[in-house]
Amino acid sequence: MTVAASEGFVRVAALSELEPDTPKRVVVGAVPVSLVRTGGEVFAINDICSHANVSLSEGEVDDCSIECWLHGSSFDLRTGKPSGLPATRPVPVYPVKIEGDDVLVSVTQES
Repeated sequence: MTVAASEGFVRVAALSELEPDTPKRVVVGAVPVSLVRTGGEVFAINDICSHANVSLSEGEVDDCSIECWLHGSSFDLRTGKPSGLPATRPVPVYPVKIEGDDVLVSVTQES
């Protein structure tokens, strides 16, 4: 992985590798991140559900949210806020840059 010169951005994937509405799990440093390409945008959200310690990348994407496969909590990909129980705490979301075909994420900056 290549670290971008500013703001701690790290190349995590090629844009062409991201299937629409299909989460892809990557690890940036020690931080698990779920990348989601949906609605013409790419989002990066912490991959661990705030309710249960399971990977959000195994869930489904619908209308700019990702659903935890275990208990059904959905999280907004833009804010990380849960939209329903059982989760009550948001998960971190991270800024994304697209440079050519490179997808870069900064886990040092949470949105």
